[in-house]
Amino acid sequence: MNANDSRDQGTEDRAADGAPIATNRRIALCVIGVVFALGFPFIPIASWVSPFASTAHFVSYEAIWWAVVALMLVYIRVVERRPLSSIGLRPMGRRDVLVGVAAGIAILAGLAVLYYLVLPRLGLGETDSMNQVLATPLWWRCALVLRASVAEEILYRGYAIERLTELTGHRGIAAALSCVAFTVVHLDYWGLGHLLIAGFAGIALTALYLWRRNLGINILAHAVIDAAAILAG
Repeated sequence: MNANDSRDQGTEDRAADGAPIATNRRIALCVIGVVFALGFPFIPIASWVSPFASTAHFVSYEAIWWAVVALMLVYIRVVERRPLSSIGLRPMGRRDVLVGVAAGIAILAGLAVLYYLVLPRLGLGETDSMNQVLATPLWWRCALVLRASVAEEILYRGYAIERLTELTGHRGIAAALSCVAFTVVHLDYWGLGHLLIAGFAGIALTALYLWRRNLGINILAHAVIDAAAILAG
């Protein structure tokens, strides 16, 4: 067994900032996983199954997203052979719950300032997408909040940040790339006026993950934000 083989058995180099660098054993799997996690949301699912066309279409649309989440988790456990803690899925304590709720409220306050003060002054507004969402039944919006909170945090925060960190050797670069992808994918449906909204939320949620490294906290914070914006409306 040569030196490279020995390293592939589980040891990891680390960059100057302490971020792990992927060894040869993991590079290919990391690349495939990141392409899947960040690339799937850019596929125009709505052109195949419009969630607003009917209840059946909505269920099909959400089922596709949940299938992707399931595939991602299976990929981690079966193909990568890693624990779910490798993407930040860890047990949550009482303090974690409090942090998640508090972070969600704080981010929501910042979004309110952007939405009601900054966007109008810039002459930017949301598209009719929000009105379309708010016109749907409550159960529809609850399902949307749950799926968006879980799926987006798993794909963009947990998996993308952790695996990109291994590939680049720098957690800051990984966070920036995942944040950009999260922001851009929201523009197709929500429009240019949503750029600041999605960008601010993406930066805040990314910072939260880097601080706590617990995806459950992020999912909870994301749910608080979306619930206030979509359910209360």
